[in-house]
Amino acid sequence: MHQYKELKVWQKAMSITKLTYRLCAGFPDNERFGLVSQMRRAAVSMPSNIAEGAGRNSKLEFRQFLAIANGSAYELETQLLLANSFGYISVESLNTISIELNELQKMLFGLQKSLTEKE
Repeated sequence: MHQYKELKVWQKAMSITKLTYRLCAGFPDNERFGLVSQMRRAAVSMPSNIAEGAGRNSKLEFRQFLAIANGSAYELETQLLLANSFGYISVESLNTISIELNELQKMLFGLQKSLTEKE
């Protein structure tokens, strides 16, 4: 359906995933199977669902996968807030990635809306 690698929303999600992995590298070892695992899974879910949806056969299916990616963005945002409250990431890091996540959420919503309008 779409060349997902060319989608700016996929590129943004990939960038956020890389940033998440870098942030998690500084977490304590005891979080490796806890918050780190959850954050990485939520982050990886965003570009993965965008790519999977782009490969589906209908706009409806694509929209559903975009909605899942958006849910993962909100999940990651919550986990980042927790990480900050535990002292694992700074307010500055939280603000930087939160801005990126907010942009991604707007892009996902816009793409979902455009797919609805083209039916």
